[in-house]
Amino acid sequence: MNAGDFAQIVLVALGVAASWLAAFGLLRLPTAFARLHCVSFAGAAGGLCFMAAVLADRGGDPLGFKSAATIILLLLTGAVFVHASGRALRLRQQALEDRQ
Repeated sequence: MNAGDFAQIVLVALGVAASWLAAFGLLRLPTAFARLHCVSFAGAAGGLCFMAAVLADRGGDPLGFKSAATIILLLLTGAVFVHASGRALRLRQQALEDRQ
């Protein structure tokens, strides 16, 4: 096993660990706002580790560039998703408070 194979194994293991940590956080955190942090963490940390593993394996070929483009798109849309979800939760919370 060379250094590239070892790097791939470590990066995939880190990506899986980040995904499991985010899943555990979704189960344990008390509020929806706190759970949103886990969703964004899973997308960012897990996705970056998996992309780095693909880049370590493929380097500069088209599959490596496609994985980099995919993770950039995932990071951008994930941030928009978390922001929109947080705003919707806040507006719903305010509407419920106004009814009382």
